[in-house]
Amino acid sequence: MFDVNRLKLGKKEPRTDSRTLQLSKYIGALPSPPEACSWTQGVTEFGMMLNGPNDFGNGVPADGLGDCTCAAIGHGVQVARLNSPSGIVTPPDLVIERLYEGACGYVQGNPLTDQGGVIIDVLNYVRQNAPWLKKKRHTGVGHKHPYQLLAYADPNPDNAEHVKQAIATFGIVDIGLQLPNTAQAQVGGLWDVVGNPSTDPNSVPGSWGGHSVIVCAYTPTTLTCITWGALQQMTWKFWDTYVDESHALLFRAWAEKLSPETLTQIEQDLQEVTN
Repeated sequence: MFDVNRLKLGKKEPRTDSRTLQLSKYIGALPSPPEACSWTQGVTEFGMMLNGPNDFGNGVPADGLGDCTCAAIGHGVQVARLNSPSGIVTPPDLVIERLYEGACGYVQGNPLTDQGGVIIDVLNYVRQNAPWLKKKRHTGVGHKHPYQLLAYADPNPDNAEHVKQAIATFGIVDIGLQLPNTAQAQVGGLWDVVGNPSTDPNSVPGSWGGHSVIVCAYTPTTLTCITWGALQQMTWKFWDTYVDESHALLFRAWAEKLSPETLTQIEQDLQEVTN
């Protein structure tokens, strides 16, 4: 296990956008979620995506970048492709770095620009750019790049049924966490609430910092996310206490799993969204 002090965070405060699609609009067309669901297919290692210890001398700081909002997209691509006929595809670190540059303003070699990012800013950038490069733009859902994010719709993070439906149907939910200091000792194990988050300074949301991960599995007692290249479990209580935003991601590789009615509705709604 790597040194927890070398792990990087980097999620800024959530930003709301009235144009964001809401998952509640599609709930009626979605099936009831199963009791448990997992889309990891037995894979346990997904790569750091530059968000953790880096010893390759590639111009990235040894402790990695605060690009968790972009690393989460890379992990989302992996899960979407893992569950498609083509099989898992891992975006190269260079592509993740370019995404961090384009969506968050990072400049390689300038640590002052390694300031993290806002999740929906990254999601909007990914939707408009494939494969996340400034000069290769597209609109709508017609572009067929394998990394393409067709849409995202926000489940209510306070509604467990919404969250389960989002994971079971879309496979990938990008969440924002206000991690407490107590989570550091639980990395690689089970994130659970320790102490009283209202009174214990080390248990207070955000006392460690903001972080973005994707969630791709759940059981009645836990959820599983991918972060720092590995699987990390959390309790539902931890979710309820520390999650401050959630976005169900629809990648092109996943679209065929949706019912034609749901996909058509999403496509129609996207025509009314300008980013």
